[in-house]
Amino acid sequence: MSEMDDLAAFAVLVDAGSFTRAAQQLGCSKGQLSKRISQLETQFSVVLLHRTTRRLSLTAAGAALLPQAQALGVQVELARQALARLKEDIAGPVRMTVPVSLGETFFDSLLLEFSHDYPQVQIELELNNSYRDMAREGFDLAIRSRVASDERLVARQVVSWHEVTCASPSYLEQFGEPMTPQALAGHRCLLNSHYLGREEWHYHQQHELHRVRVSGAFASNHYSLLKKAALNGAGIARLPSYMLTAELSDGRLCSVLRDYHTRSHPMYLVHPYQGGLPKRTQVLVDYLTSWFQRTASTCDQP
Repeated sequence: MSEMDDLAAFAVLVDAGSFTRAAQQLGCSKGQLSKRISQLETQFSVVLLHRTTRRLSLTAAGAALLPQAQALGVQVELARQALARLKEDIAGPVRMTVPVSLGETFFDSLLLEFSHDYPQVQIELELNNSYRDMAREGFDLAIRSRVASDERLVARQVVSWHEVTCASPSYLEQFGEPMTPQALAGHRCLLNSHYLGREEWHYHQQHELHRVRVSGAFASNHYSLLKKAALNGAGIARLPSYMLTAELSDGRLCSVLRDYHTRSHPMYLVHPYQGGLPKRTQVLVDYLTSWFQRTASTCDQP
C-alpha cells in the first residue's frame, strides 16, 4: 500500500472509532488495517494512536496529522467524482487512427453522420498505415487489420474484407478478360508495393490454391492510387472490397475471376484497456460497431 493510501485509512479509522468498523468500510481485515497504521507510524517515526480494548484516542502526533489525512481523503473523493463525471459526459475530444484507404473511402461521411448525432464530441482522425503505440501517443481508438498480443489493448473484430480483382471496361475491351488466375501472367497488373510478395497473387477455388506470377509497369503502396490507375485503364488491380461499392455498381470497374476467391482479412476496433471508457469514447465505439455490422455485406461481398 502507498503512503497516501495509509493516510486515507488513518482518517477513516479515526472517523469510524474502531478497527472493526473502519476495516468494513475499507474492505479489508482488521489485521491488514492495523498493519497499515503501523507502517504509517514507522514511516513518520511517531505513535499516532493510543489503543485500548474499548476505545481509540489520538496522540499529539495523531492529532496534528489528522487534518492533513482528512483533507487528503476529501481530495481523493473529489478526484473520483471528477473522473465519474468525465465518463458520463458525452463531450470532448476522441483521437482515432485508421488505415489510409479505409479513412479515405468512407470515414469522412461516417464521422459526419456521427457528429450530427453527437455534436459535442470532437473527433481527431489520423490516417496512417503504420503501427501506432496508442497509450504512448494518446489515441483513444484505432481500426487495425492486425492486433499484436498486448494486454494493454482491447480488440473486437467488427468486419472482414477481401481483395477484388478488377479492371476498367476499356482495359478489358482492349486486352480481354482473364478467365483463370494463370491468364493474369499475360496482363498488365497493378502491384501493391506494400507487400513483399507483390508479384505473386494467390487465389482459392474449391480448396485448391492457385499461385500466379504477375508483372506490370506500375506499383504503389497506396490503394487509392492503384484504384485510380485501374479506373484509367492502366491494368488489372486487386483492391479491398470496401473501396469498390460505387465503382462496381455503376460499371466504372468490372470484377474479374469471380469464381476464384482471395483471403478474407479481419478488421478490428481497438482501444486501450480501461476499467470503463469515457462516455464520449463509448458512444463512438457503439456507433462504429453498429455501422460496420450494417455494412458488413458491402465490405465482404462475394
